[in-house]
Amino acid sequence: ETTESYKQLRDTLDRTVEALATSVDNRDPYTAGHQNNVANLAVAIANEMGLADEQVENIRLAGILHDIGKIRIPVEILTRPGKLLKAEIDLVKEHSNAGYEILKSIPFNGPIAEIVLQHHEKFDGTGYPEGLSGNETLLEAKIISVADAVESITNFRPYRPAKGMNKAIEELKKFSGTQFDPEVAAATVKLLTKKGFDFERSR
Repeated sequence: ETTESYKQLRDTLDRTVEALATSVDNRDPYTAGHQNNVANLAVAIANEMGLADEQVENIRLAGILHDIGKIRIPVEILTRPGKLLKAEIDLVKEHSNAGYEILKSIPFNGPIAEIVLQHHEKFDGTGYPEGLSGNETLLEAKIISVADAVESITNFRPYRPAKGMNKAIEELKKFSGTQFDPEVAAATVKLLTKKGFDFERSR
């Protein structure tokens, strides 16, 4: 009985999470599927690093929801092909905080809202919103950050063509220790080079 009701709760949570993610996808057709892609790659990185099941599950949920805060950003800014003005860039950066505000009252089993808040922090402290560095950032958020960057580089965006997996590997090596946590970057490079990772196949 308990197992069955737990399973139902899990199912409800999963469907709710998917519905939230879809509401972002519907507003920005260019990044439709982006959140699920990021979640799938982040889970693969977490498994490559040998993280516990609970952490992997938190990464999956946070990956699916990491851009939920974009619901608060005007569609015309999200989908504009050209360069954005500084004020517009600042507005886009608000999506980390907005995501945290949306998710913080949901009783997840892990720090999902905090991971979403921190997914644009950088290893050297130049990220946002709080300028955290090194181990001040949750490992789960560092993994989402790397997965987010790889997904973005390898897929088409309205302001530039897709650059491919080799370019992503090159950037991971180049920005390891500055933008990216070195351990996470190394595990991701290993995953992409030795084992291969295909966004299409992982869906």
